[in-house]
Amino acid sequence: MAEIQQSGDSGKGGKKRAKKMSTKIDMTPMVDLAFLLLTFFMLTTTFSKPTVMEVAMPVKPKPGEEQPPIKASNALTLLLGENNKLYYYDGLLDGTTKPELKLSNYGADGIRKVLLQHKSNPQLVVLIKPDDKAAYKNMVDILDEMNITETKKYALVDISKPDQELIKSSGL
Repeated sequence: MAEIQQSGDSGKGGKKRAKKMSTKIDMTPMVDLAFLLLTFFMLTTTFSKPTVMEVAMPVKPKPGEEQPPIKASNALTLLLGENNKLYYYDGLLDGTTKPELKLSNYGADGIRKVLLQHKSNPQLVVLIKPDDKAAYKNMVDILDEMNITETKKYALVDISKPDQELIKSSGL
């Protein structure tokens, strides 16, 4: 606590001088309180936990068992391009027909609307094909959109040469 120390008379006679007073503040209780508060807040604070999205990996097929092919009417192909571009088309790219390539964005008014429009098809399979120059953030955004729209069937597939040529020839 705070205390005031008074110095006594010097023993000389004569004039009475004003007594010198010095102040001394004991800082020990304040330091104790600071450490108690620090300890309290450290123990009661919840640290932020990283959020992770669970991705279900496919089951390895048994020997001799083949996966049934995807019908073009049940497929939606997303092409992740460079410079944060997102292209999509309905169906699969076969050598006979050239699909109509459309440009979208990663926001709620872009690809989310497209995915929700295709939600009426219970057999829908979304093929996600990232380009080598696509940003990793875009890949995470697409996986988030799959989770938000509750699209159960989707696959990460390597982009093919015809897909890359389709992007170049589209002019989008």
